[in-house]
Amino acid sequence: MEKTKTRRAPERPKATKVAEPVMVQETVVMEPKAAPKPKKRPNIRRSESLSKTKEYIIPKNAGVVFLIPQKGVTVYDEDTGKIREIRYCPNENSIYVDEQGDNARREAVVFRDGRLFVSKNQPNLSNFLDAHPLNIANGGLVFKQEDKKRDAEIELEKEFHVNEAVSMVREKDIQDLLPVAMYFKVNINAPVSEIRYGLLRIAKSNPQGFIEAFDSPQVKTRSLISQADDYQIIKIKKNGVYWFDSNSLIVSVPVGQEPLDVASRFCLTEKGYPVLNDIEDRLNKLA
Repeated sequence: MEKTKTRRAPERPKATKVAEPVMVQETVVMEPKAAPKPKKRPNIRRSESLSKTKEYIIPKNAGVVFLIPQKGVTVYDEDTGKIREIRYCPNENSIYVDEQGDNARREAVVFRDGRLFVSKNQPNLSNFLDAHPLNIANGGLVFKQEDKKRDAEIELEKEFHVNEAVSMVREKDIQDLLPVAMYFKVNINAPVSEIRYGLLRIAKSNPQGFIEAFDSPQVKTRSLISQADDYQIIKIKKNGVYWFDSNSLIVSVPVGQEPLDVASRFCLTEKGYPVLNDIEDRLNKLA
């Protein structure tokens, strides 16, 4: 018998896997936000008020009431070059007696508790006080016009000078301070802190002189001469200043004067300039 072959049913094709879609995440680059502009600060409004009323004061020993003398008061008038008598008369435009009318009425000028206020409609009273011999501005010793703005400016300038001088003591190198210390006779052989403290006291008491000392030729010259004496380049004696090696006289010192001062002044003259140059050259060689 013939064997019957059994045919197998064809297999279904395998299903092809479809790749799942890949989700790509976009990276968003955020630009940095610009810093907000600072708000402009509004200007503070101010209105400078200048008083039109003049104030005169008696700084010392004013008392409750003080009368300004008017009888026989004379001043020098620069316009005419003459000595003229003045007095205060409210009904007159001039303070000079020879320009006042026959009906001129003199009125007392009274300080109460050391103060007198003069309004802008009293120019003759203001002129009288400004010209009076007792006014401190004219060399007197009794009263003065108080100018608060001017006084504030003066005091402000003084304070600025003090601050500048103190800053120089704190910030300058000790080598820059030593010539000034020698000029003001501060012991330069003391510890640095003591030198600065000594200079600080000078800076506070005389700020203008202290500041100017750094640019003063006399300060530099005095320092060089003092160093020359320490290094035996010169000899400073009471009667004169001599070269150490040859003992020859550089400059004689008058009786009662300080040799260092005399030598400093001499070296700043035309005759003493070569001596100062020689001293400076010798000191540089020793450095």
